Amino acid sequence: MNYMTEISASLGVPVAVFAIALIWTAVWKLLAMWKAAQKKSPVWFILLAIINTVGILPILYIFIFSEMGKNKPQKAKRSKKK
Repeated sequence: MNYMTEISASLGVPVAVFAIALIWTAVWKLLAMWKAAQKKSPVWFILLAIINTVGILPILYIFIFSEMGKNKPQKAKRSKKK
């Protein structure tokens, strides 16, 4: 008996449903971690790597938290003339 069958049997969930949940979680987690790395957010990257919420936290990060602060106007950089 392999581990996936044992885990799904102990949870009372069919193996196919368990496999789909694993894939679902992995895809959203990787997308959110990639986005956090691109935005140079180490705190979010670590939180997403540690906390497993069946895709809920990664989805919230991608669509809500990573978009926060986009509407803030950027300060103009002054160029130094010599």
